[in-house]
Amino acid sequence: MSTPSTPGHERSEPELGAVVGERRHLINLAYRLLGSLAEAEDAVQETYSRWYAMPRQQQEAVASPGAWLTTVAGRVCLDVLGSARARRERYVGAWIPEPLPDRSEWIDGRADGRAESADPADRITLDESVNMAFLVVLEAMTPAERVAFILHDVFRYPFAEVAAIVGRTPAACRQLASSARRRVRAARASAAPSPAAATAAVGGQAALVRQFKQAWESSDIEALVGLLDPNAAMTADGGGLAGAALRPVEGSARIAQYLIHIAAKAPGLALLERTVNGRPGLVAQHAGVTVTVAAFGITGDRVTHIWAVRNPEKLRAWTGTAGAAPAPRPQQ
Repeated sequence: MSTPSTPGHERSEPELGAVVGERRHLINLAYRLLGSLAEAEDAVQETYSRWYAMPRQQQEAVASPGAWLTTVAGRVCLDVLGSARARRERYVGAWIPEPLPDRSEWIDGRADGRAESADPADRITLDESVNMAFLVVLEAMTPAERVAFILHDVFRYPFAEVAAIVGRTPAACRQLASSARRRVRAARASAAPSPAAATAAVGGQAALVRQFKQAWESSDIEALVGLLDPNAAMTADGGGLAGAALRPVEGSARIAQYLIHIAAKAPGLALLERTVNGRPGLVAQHAGVTVTVAAFGITGDRVTHIWAVRNPEKLRAWTGTAGAAPAPRPQQ
């Protein structure tokens, strides 16, 4: 940590920069813990608020501001997860994690691929741990399981540090992470290839999504059925703010019919190939406005699951209304 600044003056720039520089790490951590960019931004904002609310003397006594911020952010997210479970029980329809574009496609809140983002600190690093199928599995975990697993298995924090965040013993955190790991393995074994195989198959997945797009655009129901696994499922999230099936649509024929029905009800619907949570996906726009972002679960040469997010509150990064508030600055 840098030498403390003279009392009565603002914290030195290198010291302040080290604190603010943790923002991207905290956003990445909080999104994986919460599955919501909006909630992640709020959690990080709360973390910084607590830091700047501390007297200068207490701040200067913190040996590692980064570790302090991570600990507080983890605890804030743990509290949010506890209350979120109750809120999501009252949610209208299915709750799907907030979809994220690739940073090259997320431009000042617009997923159009024209230029580099103005604020890369607010962008999520896309990797296997933000794959939509992975995030959906995380939703089935208890808050403590999810926090212990993400901190240890994804961000490689030792269990002693995880214990300080979760408020359990290191041994208990080890058990929580082990339980979460079994959930992830079971989901992958039944619904998806290994991460290595999935990464190698991204090119094939992009081709499959393109074929799916073309079949949907041409209302070719036979082609759609052929691209879907017979036991495929489609889950939609409208949150009561946009029209969406309240229960999963199951079976290749029913999904194909449902998609053709949607296209018929919205003439002029434009489908765009985009990266959704690190994998090939589709964005549907009507009159130039993004109305749906679809992520795909793919096994082999068939689509096994479609997650269609229609809740406009979850499409901020795709519609030009995104933009996190900056980290709080110290009081003058």
